[in-house]
Amino acid sequence: MSVLSISSPTCYLTRSLPFPSSQSNRNPFQLKIEQPCSGMGMSKSRGRGLVVMMGSMEAGIGVMGTKLGMMSYFEADGEVVPVTIVGFKEGNIVTQIKTDATDGYNAVQVGYRRVRDRKLTKPEMGHLQKIDAIPMRHLQEFRLQNIDGFQPNQRLVLDDIFKEGDLVDVSGTTIGKGFQGGIKRHNFKRGPMSHGSKSHRQLGSIGAGTTPGRVYPGKKMPGRMGGTKTKIRKLKIVKIDKDLNVLMIKGGVPGKPGNLLRITPAKIVGKNIPKN
Repeated sequence: MSVLSISSPTCYLTRSLPFPSSQSNRNPFQLKIEQPCSGMGMSKSRGRGLVVMMGSMEAGIGVMGTKLGMMSYFEADGEVVPVTIVGFKEGNIVTQIKTDATDGYNAVQVGYRRVRDRKLTKPEMGHLQKIDAIPMRHLQEFRLQNIDGFQPNQRLVLDDIFKEGDLVDVSGTTIGKGFQGGIKRHNFKRGPMSHGSKSHRQLGSIGAGTTPGRVYPGKKMPGRMGGTKTKIRKLKIVKIDKDLNVLMIKGGVPGKPGNLLRITPAKIVGKNIPKN
């Protein structure tokens, strides 16, 4: 058995992933990934205070906002552009700075949306009181190559991060549709509705009975639709309204009005992300 090991200088979480073997080679190839325990996954405390730790490197510091809805925006040449309005409640304050020396990676933790004290647990309140920050519901980390210039309890200014015409990556949770069939979930075509047909919106055959005698993994079938985290990349900022403290982004973004959004500078390889 061949083993490929990828290690990190901190504590490890080991996973073994068996690769499918062919008929001629009976020995499966396994990938042994040793990942650092810090900065991975997601930790949640009783479903309220949420700390999201991203594993990928961001092109720059980002902010969190609230989706308010969509509208039509008329540009100077008269072109009508569909835009999403993103508002910003109190927050986007730096709550923690993580470095290679202390945590094994460079990141800036940002808090968003002020709440009452009783909405947070005592550990969450203690974490924010270390820097005399206001109680905030959402905490997210932005992994950066350089964390110089950031200080705890620093308020992020929207104009300093984004400009009109910039491209951004917007991530959020999509609208949950529940359990849906193949037509709505995967855009399948329906069968004939007349001439004695009894197959209208059914899925149909999902495989032969003799060979291979099973259903292949990953086949498009009915199931739960939506309610997953999605990122839409390279959306253009049409306008920044300082008076209303809103951001107009061209196109649609995940979620319904009131949904939490994570907005970061778009990753462009060779420009703000190194090729390696």
